[in-house]
Amino acid sequence: MTLIVTSEFEINQVASPNLPLAPIEYESRYQEQLNNVLRLYFNRLDAILAQLSSSGVLPPLENYTVSTLPSAATSGKGARSFVTDASAPTFGATVAGGGAVATPVYSDGTDWKVG
Repeated sequence: MTLIVTSEFEINQVASPNLPLAPIEYESRYQEQLNNVLRLYFNRLDAILAQLSSSGVLPPLENYTVSTLPSAATSGKGARSFVTDASAPTFGATVAGGGAVATPVYSDGTDWKVG
């Protein structure tokens, strides 16, 4: 399964806010302005993340043992998951089971790799 984030989700339309410049002396008006700018920015990010989560673009990671992982080819290149029984995992290596190490894994389209 390949998931693509498009402009439909407005992810490319969120820009970092222009924060107001701080005065030399403390002013409550400045602090209120800063809080409002940050509140608007984070509310926008929360809305986008909620939209992505509800659309299935950000699926939750499931815990698997290596032997119960779905096929890497069927899952698609770039798919991510989590295993709980990796044996001596090395980043980028094909994951092997039979151990006791929990680690994230990703599909390269053929095999599940540690990472």
